[in-house]
Amino acid sequence: MSATIIDGKHLAKTIKEELKHEVDRIRENGGKIPHLGAVLVGENPASESYIRNKVRSCEQCGFKSTLIRKPANITQPQLLSIIQDLNQDDDVDGFIVQLPLPDHIDEETVTLAIDPKKDVDGFHPVNFGRMALGIPAYLPATPNGILEMLKRYNIETSGKHCVVVGRSNIVGKPISILLSGKGYPGNCTVTLTHSRTQNLKEETLRADIIIAAIGRPDFITADMIKEGAVIIDVGINRVEDVTAKRGYRLKGDVDYNALLAKASFITPVPGGVGPMTVASLLMNTLNASKKLIY
Repeated sequence: MSATIIDGKHLAKTIKEELKHEVDRIRENGGKIPHLGAVLVGENPASESYIRNKVRSCEQCGFKSTLIRKPANITQPQLLSIIQDLNQDDDVDGFIVQLPLPDHIDEETVTLAIDPKKDVDGFHPVNFGRMALGIPAYLPATPNGILEMLKRYNIETSGKHCVVVGRSNIVGKPISILLSGKGYPGNCTVTLTHSRTQNLKEETLRADIIIAAIGRPDFITADMIKEGAVIIDVGINRVEDVTAKRGYRLKGDVDYNALLAKASFITPVPGGVGPMTVASLLMNTLNASKKLIY
């Protein structure tokens, strides 16, 4: 048996085409064009790449986008002032502050300063709380992307045992809440594991669905999964490779080649969950422009 590969790149392209059709209709009817703002502090190469991708995706979907670049030595009050301006700009439907931020800026303070109604990253505690209670909210982009993958590949979740490996606030915790909730995709029995979990292999061997989000390359090996498990790999790890043009290659948190013969569905890295994260951000922005959540 060979696993069905969940092609996040193709799926994200399809979603962006759907969004473009909707924006074209909005434009024809003289409606409000979705507008995504982004704040980039410093010159982190990974952040630069993410932001370029987000701006390009906005263009592909017919969204407006505004990129505000600031040097790494910006003060926290200056950054908070920019956030306040974006909060009050009626044309900007949602915005993100690209993480990580320089060490002298407190990320929690910055997150709390964003108006929850414009928090299309879904990081604000108000949105997290609404999500946990099952009230409409801007869902964190990566977990929302995972839900969309499960849905569009018609993967059964009801009554299934899902093991989440990793307890981050951005992926592990929210996806465990979402998959344990009512509806589809959901109704899973969820086990949230992490670096202190004892006998992790025993947990993963019982899993129908594994969400690997621990940030360690090839961490989930073939002997840790049962035959026919669904594998969603969230990890993006840079591994040195002198044969690669950039001197490194990207690897996920699962041993992809070894799991390919054992899983029923699996996401590749790159080209799996990553592109879906950007697509989800755009879906949230469209919802913000249509005032569907708040």
